[in-house]
Amino acid sequence: MDEQIRVLLVDDQPLLRMGFRLILEGEEDILVAGEAADGLDALTQTATLKPHVVLMDVRMPKMDGIEATERIAKQYPDTKIIILTTFDLDEYAFSGLQAGASAFLLKDVAPEELVHAVRLVASGDAVVAPRVTARLLETYVRNGGKANAGPATEAPRDPLLDDLTPREQEVLRALAEGLSNAEIAHRFFLSEATVKTHVRRILTKLHLRDRVQAVVYAYETGLVIPSQGLDY
Repeated sequence: MDEQIRVLLVDDQPLLRMGFRLILEGEEDILVAGEAADGLDALTQTATLKPHVVLMDVRMPKMDGIEATERIAKQYPDTKIIILTTFDLDEYAFSGLQAGASAFLLKDVAPEELVHAVRLVASGDAVVAPRVTARLLETYVRNGGKANAGPATEAPRDPLLDDLTPREQEVLRALAEGLSNAEIAHRFFLSEATVKTHVRRILTKLHLRDRVQAVVYAYETGLVIPSQGLDY
């Protein structure tokens, strides 16, 4: 994008917001447009500032980050949300992805990884479902969305899958593995431009907002079976 990436920082810990601000404000292409200390304030700030990316904490007063994520995703579909978690297999991270977040980061993320993630998510054509996200998804989908639950019942097949061509279903499975466009192109002997077209059509046909929602969808509908095809 030509303009600066506008970021909204949402966390009830001022020191954490300050740390993220110091990191992001060192980049010429990123602008910290505002801060919020709870989910309600995040909604107000999003409506006013129209940020490209929201860095969203989960555990906050007044309204938690999951509900705030869901509302922002529905009301402001152009705004991308990155969930901030303490552990990479945090149950709240999975809930955040289900609610409409485009990615999640650990709170102790390295500065360069934070900047990279903001740029990727803002671009709208990013690999926002790396293998650690696939691992998170397969863990919670296998357990029915709960950390210590028994095996989940088999998911019903979504009729929308029938709208996908066989190639689009292959690409969707590859997305669920966390593969980049380049990796998908290499696997299926396609150009990256063709892969981008397939991904765009998949999102349109399944009414999904971005790649990570496609990954969540693939697991929740049983198109991808947990523990198959994942390379950690």
